[in-house]
Amino acid sequence: MSASPQAASPAPEIVVVLVEPAGPLNVGSVARLCANFAIAQLRLVAPRCNPLGEEARRMAVHGQAQLEQAATYPSLAAAIADCRRVVATSGRLEREELPLEGPGSALSWLIEPEADPGVDINPCGAVNPGGAMAPVALVFGREDRGLSNDELLQAGKILRLESSVDYASLNLSHAVAICLHELRRIPAAKEPPGGSDGAAATSLRGALEATLADGQDLLLEVGFLHPHTAHARMAKLRGLLQRAQIREDEVALIRGMVRQLRWATTRGTP
Repeated sequence: MSASPQAASPAPEIVVVLVEPAGPLNVGSVARLCANFAIAQLRLVAPRCNPLGEEARRMAVHGQAQLEQAATYPSLAAAIADCRRVVATSGRLEREELPLEGPGSALSWLIEPEADPGVDINPCGAVNPGGAMAPVALVFGREDRGLSNDELLQAGKILRLESSVDYASLNLSHAVAICLHELRRIPAAKEPPGGSDGAAATSLRGALEATLADGQDLLLEVGFLHPHTAHARMAKLRGLLQRAQIREDEVALIRGMVRQLRWATTRGTP
């Protein structure tokens, strides 16, 4: 018998992430939307309101389970560390490190199936089986000022919803509703691009951030980076790697190079 072709991963679990939401009515409304569109996980980054208060519960209606089970995180990096693909919503970038995309292309990419890599590297550098089952994240910013450039650069793609130039700002829950509706309309793909033997899976966010942190420390040690310019230069590198849609095997390669270079710079002279 001929060998079975490599199977594509099942459809990834989608998580909705709200960064520092200030309005309990919005949080409750988003929990309801998660129930409407069968989104099991709602994640909150440093909420500036009580997500379990009376107002949030009133707006959640039948989304009480999503509201009560919503996990809170101290930072966006922590909230998406276990996610393989991330789409962030935004109206602008100060510099074009990552291009803005419409909902069709960005959301199709978010749920695009990947070939099962068999193993994965977790944020601590250990191997996890079944890495292709990692969730994907759809991230929404603060009601008053959205996401910072640093937060946007943690996403693989940045989504922009077109609205009137006379009043472009959308209510948070309205933006979530539009995105989840657009997600629902995307037909399920049968296999990864290029067939079931497609490219290796996209790196977990936590693994990439850990590699970038290791690289920054090394580059500071050898003098390539300086403390007053390190942040800006690492932002450029992060943007470059995001545009390349870096894969998990490539992240492992870079991290191995960084560790070997650190060893070479610290070993004693013969």
